[in-house]
Amino acid sequence: MKKIVTICLLPLLLHGCGSVAITGRKQVLLFDSGQIASLSNEAYQETMNTAVVSKNTTYTGMVQNVGARLVQAVTNYMSQNGRAQQLSNYAWGFTLLQNPEVNAFCLPNGKVVVYEGIMKYAATSDRLAVVMGHEIAHAIANHGNERMSQEAIVNMVGAMGDAVLSNKSEQTKAIFGLAFGLGSTYGVLMPYSRTHEYEADRLGLIFMAMAGFDINQAPLFWEQMSQAGGAQPPEFLSTHPSDANRIANIRAVLPEAARYAPPK
Repeated sequence: MKKIVTICLLPLLLHGCGSVAITGRKQVLLFDSGQIASLSNEAYQETMNTAVVSKNTTYTGMVQNVGARLVQAVTNYMSQNGRAQQLSNYAWGFTLLQNPEVNAFCLPNGKVVVYEGIMKYAATSDRLAVVMGHEIAHAIANHGNERMSQEAIVNMVGAMGDAVLSNKSEQTKAIFGLAFGLGSTYGVLMPYSRTHEYEADRLGLIFMAMAGFDINQAPLFWEQMSQAGGAQPPEFLSTHPSDANRIANIRAVLPEAARYAPPK
């Protein structure tokens, strides 16, 4: 059985290999970036159809300014390191929503959405850059495509030959939905989600440094978030790192990120 699964998956894995900018981590990306962007556009429109855009001009201006600075820094880096083509399907946009939830996200097409609820913890440009840098890092690292690919592989193994990677749009949409929802298992998908979170923290700090933000605000931001949060599940049952582990990891990455800061 293992041999059959390996024979079925090996061509896909070899064809879909990629690597994350800066970290160099190898990843499996089975979906076309244009297809991912199209699905992201649909998801963004669905979100905006029911959302209320914030009327807070001060915070809206901050979101747009911080986002533009981060993306410009990332674009410059990718262009200087032979990765400009990887940004061809991004349509960057930065929106603040009138929503009390403490949340923010970036879809794989580069659409960043920040909820007003998080602004009480990110009321300065530097702290907002912690949030937005982390979310932009998810997009730059192709975590959405990677999650979809993991879901597809899990489904393929489960169905033993069912063509889940065919061109059937409904199947692809279903995989997209699963990839951005709860993982299928604790043993495969959830640990990978934590890997993505740690990687997004690291890349987000580096992007902050490139854009001239104060990276030392990152652990302070997460400490404040930790104090405000309620009880957390054990890390092995969570898609996100524990607060203590996240903060320790961020502090360990600070010296690396500082090397990317523009000269003063």
